[in-house]
Amino acid sequence: MSSKYVKQQSLLSGYKEKSKRELGRRGRKGLLALVMAVAVGGGSSLILQAPSEAYAAAVGGERMTVSSHPLLIDGVRKMVPTANVKGDTYIGLRSLNDELGLKTGYDEANQTVTVSGRGRSLKIEIKPYSSAYSLNDQIIYGLPPIVQDDTAYVPLRFLLENVGYGISYDAASGIVGIATIQENQLTYHTEKITESSKESSLKVNYPQISGFADDGIQQKLNTFLKKEVEAHVSASKVLMDKAAADNKQAVADNPNFKIPPVSLDGVYKITYNEQKRLSLYIDYYIYLGGAHGMTERVPYTFDLTTGNLLTLQEVAGGNANYVSIINNEIIRQYTDTGLDLLAPFKTIEPDRPYFLKHNGVVIYFNPYEYTAYAFGMPEFEIPFAAFR
Repeated sequence: MSSKYVKQQSLLSGYKEKSKRELGRRGRKGLLALVMAVAVGGGSSLILQAPSEAYAAAVGGERMTVSSHPLLIDGVRKMVPTANVKGDTYIGLRSLNDELGLKTGYDEANQTVTVSGRGRSLKIEIKPYSSAYSLNDQIIYGLPPIVQDDTAYVPLRFLLENVGYGISYDAASGIVGIATIQENQLTYHTEKITESSKESSLKVNYPQISGFADDGIQQKLNTFLKKEVEAHVSASKVLMDKAAADNKQAVADNPNFKIPPVSLDGVYKITYNEQKRLSLYIDYYIYLGGAHGMTERVPYTFDLTTGNLLTLQEVAGGNANYVSIINNEIIRQYTDTGLDLLAPFKTIEPDRPYFLKHNGVVIYFNPYEYTAYAFGMPEFEIPFAAFR
């Protein structure tokens, strides 16, 4: 993992100047749109700290127009209060939870709402423009909740994808569909590796599963993930120690310099827990000095019948043409959305990193690989049906 990490860092320099020119051309309005797009799509914790400011400017303190909107929840039509906020669907939290059978708790002292059920606990800070959420004792980020007339509204897709529901949209009827995902019988909790000093800070979260029927496979997965994370942390600390020493010398040489401590933050996301497969990724954000740090995403997809990792071709159903199918979908999607690329896209590698979502295989671009830093990690979801 050490060599992989260093290799990625070396590739970044070739794209940075192009990225600066791209951001300059797009201007502040374009940057705001890009930052909000990152917030909706997901990503690392530190990349997603920016949207709260951007979103505050976008909403501008206006009242939402709330209306009762039909939803199909597991095929049953329900009326739930919703609002459209700058293109994002917000949902009345308690009203939706009551329909889904989730529990809603309110802690007035700490101004937090807790949604619990399906083996998850999602805590929501009800504070102006706060984009911080806590899922199973791990901080994640998304668009902030909005409180109006003593009712909390949250982004619909963000909520559903984090508590185990699928979402669809029928353009003909204009109705959003919500489906309860039939998940594998297991739960997960957050383990942490933390260190802190004057020169550096380190906080990495990773999952450990429990409650799985096959204790041997459960132990195999947990041991593997623990070793993977420890190896990544060890390799990153070598870079951090050197950077901290260099930064200390730079400040000694020029007392006017102010360089924040170097840091490593790791957050994970379980993206798929179905059909005897488990898919997740860990985002490592490392800051060594300069304008900003860099995120490396490390995904894993396991076969829960063996505990082994699955290849991209295996999750594509063994289709011999999986690379060209994925390439065509990526080209179609970035063309349809008008995504600007820093370099022409030609093809993915046969062993390209990926993760799974409810409806398909997700390929993503790393920062500066094909897009400017402000885009975060653009994701391209290839439906499972495309490989059949």
